[in-house]
Amino acid sequence: MISHSDMETERIGYALGKELRKGDVVSLRGSLGAGKTVLAKGIARALGITESIVSPTFTLVQEYDGTMKLYHLDLYRLSGEDEFESMGGEEFLYPDGVTLVEWSEKIGSMLPDTTIYIEIAIQDDGSRSITAEGGCHEYSLG
Repeated sequence: MISHSDMETERIGYALGKELRKGDVVSLRGSLGAGKTVLAKGIARALGITESIVSPTFTLVQEYDGTMKLYHLDLYRLSGEDEFESMGGEEFLYPDGVTLVEWSEKIGSMLPDTTIYIEIAIQDDGSRSITAEGGCHEYSLG
């Protein structure tokens, strides 16, 4: 799927969020500024969350309450799996709601087999190519 604006990226996140189920883990991958947090905003809106969604770069984890609990992790500043384990991060990989993980490459081997991988790539014209794979259900990006 191609997104030409933040509004379209958020709409794609909303469509995905409507299909997520309790226990789902979503890996959001892409370069800085690709739109991972914008997509997360759409997912949060689909889960009935009205709070402002911001990237939890300095806190590592933000929790939100909606129709399901949402855990939003940003592992950009994390050194790797050992640091993630020492902070008790594994509990977020088997959630009582939905977990979004930005920069999940840092904990790649720890992610559940059912993880949904969303890749956002910036194209030469500034648009975003958004693809999804994995998971244990069929998901639509809009």
